[in-house]
Amino acid sequence: QVQLVESGGGLVQAGGSLRLSCTTSGRTLSLYTLGWFRQVSGKERELVAAIAGSGGSAYIADSVKGRFTLSRDIARNTVHLQMNNLKPEDTALYYCASKPRGGDSYSSWGQGTQVTVSP
Repeated sequence: QVQLVESGGGLVQAGGSLRLSCTTSGRTLSLYTLGWFRQVSGKERELVAAIAGSGGSAYIADSVKGRFTLSRDIARNTVHLQMNNLKPEDTALYYCASKPRGGDSYSSWGQGTQVTVSP
């Protein structure tokens, strides 16, 4: 299984920006779909954004479309989630997860990074 290391969470005021990063340890990005999920205690986990190993268009959830973007740094095996115009409802624990090429489920998960947006 691939190891995923996340970084970039924190506390920001509404309207601010954060960038989350997810690095696949020792494995090339092209082998995996990488997704960013978020979860608030007591609620279901939500897929926020994802991009296939082959690249191409990223999936962005309607709840964050126009504010969040996904990009890849192939050389560093890293995917970035740029979050702009953050809202208090974006407050959650954000997880990076990977799905192997041809797989049907996300099988490796990072430790999570907290994003807190104050009003």
